[in-house]
Amino acid sequence: MNAQTAADQPLAGIKIIELHAIGPVPFAGQLLRSLGADVKRVSPPSDPGLGMPTNPRFDLSNFGKTPVAIDLKNPEGLAQARALIDGADVMLEGFRPGVIERLGLGPDVLLKSNPRLVIARLSGWGTKGPYAERAGHDINYLALSGLLHAIGTKDTPVPPLNVVGDYGGGAMHLAVGVLSALVKRSVDGRGSVVTSSILAGSVGLSHIFYGMLAAGRWTTDREANVLDGGAPYYRVYATSDGRHMSVGAIEPKFYAELVKMTGLEGQIDLSKQNDRSTWPDTVAKFSAAFAKRPLPEWGREAERFDACAAPVLNFIEAASHPHNQANSLYGLDPFPHPDRILDITR
Repeated sequence: MNAQTAADQPLAGIKIIELHAIGPVPFAGQLLRSLGADVKRVSPPSDPGLGMPTNPRFDLSNFGKTPVAIDLKNPEGLAQARALIDGADVMLEGFRPGVIERLGLGPDVLLKSNPRLVIARLSGWGTKGPYAERAGHDINYLALSGLLHAIGTKDTPVPPLNVVGDYGGGAMHLAVGVLSALVKRSVDGRGSVVTSSILAGSVGLSHIFYGMLAAGRWTTDREANVLDGGAPYYRVYATSDGRHMSVGAIEPKFYAELVKMTGLEGQIDLSKQNDRSTWPDTVAKFSAAFAKRPLPEWGREAERFDACAAPVLNFIEAASHPHNQANSLYGLDPFPHPDRILDITR
């Protein structure tokens, strides 16, 4: 996102005050910073790294932000924060409902002194209901949204890292809200309040599955559907070296390429791709085929066929993969250059 010069970036000149938080709020702030915004992160003086990692060098969610140590429980600190917010375009906060009101930083107060301010608020559970005041983390929000139940093996749900609820659900929805509010302000000149929650954002990611349920194309069983590892053409397969290949050959033409790539022409009936009664046998055939060769060989083979197949890489391998390097995915802020990732992770 930082290929443009600073002055050409879409949020150049936008000033953001981010009140201390971990997870989705800092990530949303990082997204906005990468679009050119100037982000000041307000954290308590007692926070050693002004972020979750002990060493700020590793705190990539807060890379490029200006750290400001302020004790919001101290009247002088609160006055300092108010001064920063009064001169800002956006304030990001991720406290539990009611906390900033008790600090004297509620929307009524802030919008009175800075009518153009966009106040972006992200809670965990939302502002109403029996869970509103409770603590929680990504896994809990995914659990209550129905998503965690759908992710995993047939026998047990598996946490999909915290990229789904925290970042895909919470941070992305918050960032979109901020951008929308800034567009609105450019029209009417007035600030506004953007409110969301990690739970709401997670539920917002699940529309496709409710539609498929209503259409009779999805069940609530895990590993029994097209996109959850149930279908033989959308899952991972073990290779001979204990690694894994991913396949996502949903469309018939890509499925045909997958069958060619694995040398199973004549052994798999392409016309029965979506016949669920054939899935167990087809999975067994693909499993046996992939188990014959190591991942590097399958990775090279996948480049020869348009079969929606790709090797499952770890973080270090992904950072050095030629395609990712060609697109500079890890050479731009906040990521260090791929050549330095191994050194940084030691």
